[in-house]
Amino acid sequence: MDDFFFILSKLAWGLLSPINLIILLSALATILLLFNRIKAAKYILLPTAFFSISLMLYPLGDLLIYPLESRFSKPVKLPADIDGIILLGGGEKLKQSLSWDTQELGNGGDRYIATAILAKQYPTAPIIFSGGSGLLQFQSVDNEANIAQILLTKLGVNPQRLIIESQSRNTFENFQLMKPLLPRTNGIYLLVTSAFHMPRSVAIARKQNITVIAYPVDYRSNKPAYRQWDVDFFEHIEVLEPAWREWIGLTVYYWTGKTSEWLPRP
Repeated sequence: MDDFFFILSKLAWGLLSPINLIILLSALATILLLFNRIKAAKYILLPTAFFSISLMLYPLGDLLIYPLESRFSKPVKLPADIDGIILLGGGEKLKQSLSWDTQELGNGGDRYIATAILAKQYPTAPIIFSGGSGLLQFQSVDNEANIAQILLTKLGVNPQRLIIESQSRNTFENFQLMKPLLPRTNGIYLLVTSAFHMPRSVAIARKQNITVIAYPVDYRSNKPAYRQWDVDFFEHIEVLEPAWREWIGLTVYYWTGKTSEWLPRP
């Protein structure tokens, strides 16, 4: 069942991704024009063009991702003792790392910096990394866990402190497969992941009865005072894609019983 869910989610996102939707709808409208179905083509092409131009001129993705990123904040005061620091995979650029035999990070690379800083603040706390490969075609090669182990060691974390879970393919599997590896099942853990990803991660942790304190990083949105009209389609779509995906993920996980809360409260 987990394999079916994983494959279906990847295929569905291929159709639901905003940039893919724009391309597919534009192609469909073009085909309709070729068959002289002008009225039907207009119904598709005009809203698609309006949305594309709006997205080029204004950071629409901020409107979707900001509520996710502002849901959980870093603790005003960190606890004196914790049972571990959980780092969720996702900041790695797996294909580029494999291509060039190195450790490449994307936007989520802040997760590693934050974890390394927290590791110094809690010098005896174990670091629990969870992440395999979220790619359909790269399930039997070196994965995120290999990159994480090398990077964290290079950042000064003692390898003996690392607890690595390397088989998970999505956030639900992160916590499902990580749970048996935790030093204490009823312990308290700092959770490091991207801010937009934190609500879903916390919801899954709570469903799995894992107590976490949110430590969000990797913010993608601008607060309202810093949003502006400009001409930057690529930058705006870069924010809209993860925002749209995360709202879909929150909804699907709630509908399928993987979480008990659609949008958890702090």
